[in-house]
Amino acid sequence: MNAIENLRAALAQHQSVMSQLEGMLPQISEVANEMRACIARGGKILLMGNGGSAADSQHIAAEIVGRYKKERRGLPAIALTTDTSILTSVGNDYGYEYIFSRQVEALCGPLDVVIGLTTSGNSANVVRGIETAREIGATTVGMTGGTGGKLIALCDYNLVMPSNDTPRIQEAHIFIGHSLCDLLEAD
Repeated sequence: MNAIENLRAALAQHQSVMSQLEGMLPQISEVANEMRACIARGGKILLMGNGGSAADSQHIAAEIVGRYKKERRGLPAIALTTDTSILTSVGNDYGYEYIFSRQVEALCGPLDVVIGLTTSGNSANVVRGIETAREIGATTVGMTGGTGGKLIALCDYNLVMPSNDTPRIQEAHIFIGHSLCDLLEAD
């Protein structure tokens, strides 16, 4: 397969996944409403993920705190993927699977929304973070792919991308992240 054929195949896969998101629009809207309610009640949005999902967590948090399209006041969101001192000390002292749960324990309250991004739904550190958020009484959202993995049984809301291919899942995650930000800014 040459480069152009490779690109065409990737584009076709992307378009197939994106077209299937139509059926998820009510769920995406529900999550956005919960995020709006969270902010209205004085809560914050915490996001976590590994690798590309860590970058997506940071991207979405930046859009919420800064702005997406509209000039507005900053809204409270934290990407739990950014403090290298916390990540490395907790990873060293407790184990990598605790890097998010320890932060959720320290920073999360029952008014908050915690969003875990994991393409498989099985990342041990994201699963533990969501479990801790549930214990605290926060609202939990899983953004996954495939079958939803372990998060499917742990989250109040599940946004499961209709793909098993990590790049296509992550592309859909960032579309949904942008959509949530857009709905947060809606009047």
